[in-house]
Amino acid sequence: MNKGVKALVGIAIVGGAVVGGYFLVQAVLAKKSAVDDAVAAMQTQLDELDPVSRAAAVARITTDEAKSLRHAKA
Repeated sequence: MNKGVKALVGIAIVGGAVVGGYFLVQAVLAKKSAVDDAVAAMQTQLDELDPVSRAAAVARITTDEAKSLRHAKA
């Protein structure tokens, strides 16, 4: 292979990596946006509760999440 072909192959590989990286970043940003929307919706619902109900809801969410993490770890 001559130098020109090697350079062209190198440029194609780097270009492919850049394009792949771009789409990966876009996918991560889309998932982050969905998570942010879900958190905002949950926070809004919690803010509408009275203090006692809010404390109970937060305790329940925390307990449920702790259980799910224990089962996932085992």
